[in-house]
Amino acid sequence: MQAQWHVIWVLFFGVGLKQKNDYRKIVTDAQPTLPVSPPRTWAEINLSNLRHNYEAVINQHQGCVLAVLKAGGYGHGIAEMAAELEKINSSSAPKFMGVASVIEARQLADAGINTRIYLLGPACPSERKEIVARDWTPCISSLEEAEDFNRIAAARIGINPNTKLRIHLAVDTGMGRGGFLPESLVENFDALEKLDFLELEGIGSHLPSADEDEVFTHSQFEIFDSLIESLGIERFRFRHLANSAGLMNYQSRTTNLCRPGLMLYGISPLAQYQSILKPVMSLKSRVSLVRNLPAGHGISYGRDTVLEKDTRVATVGIGYGDGYPREISAQHAKVWIKQQKCSLLGRVTMDQIMVDVSNLPDCVSGDEVELFGENILVSEVAQKANTIPWAVLSGITPRVTRVYINA
Repeated sequence: MQAQWHVIWVLFFGVGLKQKNDYRKIVTDAQPTLPVSPPRTWAEINLSNLRHNYEAVINQHQGCVLAVLKAGGYGHGIAEMAAELEKINSSSAPKFMGVASVIEARQLADAGINTRIYLLGPACPSERKEIVARDWTPCISSLEEAEDFNRIAAARIGINPNTKLRIHLAVDTGMGRGGFLPESLVENFDALEKLDFLELEGIGSHLPSADEDEVFTHSQFEIFDSLIESLGIERFRFRHLANSAGLMNYQSRTTNLCRPGLMLYGISPLAQYQSILKPVMSLKSRVSLVRNLPAGHGISYGRDTVLEKDTRVATVGIGYGDGYPREISAQHAKVWIKQQKCSLLGRVTMDQIMVDVSNLPDCVSGDEVELFGENILVSEVAQKANTIPWAVLSGITPRVTRVYINA
């Protein structure tokens, strides 16, 4: 009996589904071209500026480049950033695309990116088989991790005997996040070299405060350089330490590979170098409504802002649901409308903000608004929100349309 009811239900549902699909076809045939609205909020990604910033990297560093594309290319689009950088058809093109996880590595591989993929952090044990199978390059933080990769690679070598798994050794010179401590690496180096199915191709470390603590950062460079010299510089094809701030402000005796991240996207972690870079992302929206509000009228949730005088107020179609930080509320933030900076009013809401446009009598619904970009740097927005530009850029949500331009 149960089986009969199952058959009846399937037949009924199937008829209903067919009728619904027929209805959709009728509606589609009757309205073959429905209007499509332009995005209310979008991130304009300037690929020309990305190329400009890459040239700035090359001018600062004469070695090789590992382009850091983690967190969706810092919110710019991981596959699009990789594809543009891969067009640099010269000896200065990136040697590696740096990602944080196998999920991001897979995104690049599925997008057809041919540049070698480098995993910037330690891999979970369950991820190692895929890394070996796809010949991605992991960084290794312990002998146990290396031995497990060696065991997995041994099985692959049986299929492809000419290829060892190329790995980089991670050294903890002060970050505290992963890697061999320098003395531990020295103690374990002979054992690492004896792993038959791994090629110790590179060695790297990371700088936790190159944009804040010069004394400590100089000490990291000295520790790293001395370690490589003691092990033998010729043993490592790639030697890397500098992130964007490290690349701009410090020198190494041994490194030949750098890992720029933020500066690729046109924002300098050190203010004195901002002039050599061009922001790649401009976050934009539109005025959806303009009204004249009287003195004493509250603005936004909590009524933190009560107007002291009659004010022309524009509502803009962006909020923290798009990644514009709520923490910037009540911090004297500005947006850019019609070549002027206009003050944010009240709290940032999920989908909208309010702005004082009293000095813009010609401001109307539909006008373009820049939240950050070339006129207001994302670093300024981050500072007012008590965060960092990395967090703001990577926090721009998927509902914000990315628009790629060559300008």
